[in-house]
Amino acid sequence: MQNPEQNYIIEQIDEITPVKCPCGLSRRAFLNKEDSTASMHTVEISKDARTHYHKKLTELYLILEGTGHVELDGQLVPVKPWTTIQIKPLCRHRAIGNLRVLVVVIPAFDPKDEWFDETQNPSQPTNVTL
Repeated sequence: MQNPEQNYIIEQIDEITPVKCPCGLSRRAFLNKEDSTASMHTVEISKDARTHYHKKLTELYLILEGTGHVELDGQLVPVKPWTTIQIKPLCRHRAIGNLRVLVVVIPAFDPKDEWFDETQNPSQPTNVTL
């Protein structure tokens, strides 16, 4: 909800229709084109999450629920509630496990900046180091 006379935007993220994303299902707030400062997503991680990267976007992850791992440039990092991660552009990443994640994207999410390595098998991690 945005009033042009107000200097803020409010969205009810649990009422936003989820969309498929490389990691599962995402509810994305603050995607208006007039203010592309940042966007906020909640993501329900699925078992078939795909490793991907962004050329321009930085993502801030806050693990809300569950335990599992986040794959970052081939390394598995264990995560639990309240773990925070800054994922810089070009870092290959995906979340693994039964997780619910809050993601802040800077600048605002752009679906054109979602990239995959062509040789990747979507069901297997690539070069994962424990």
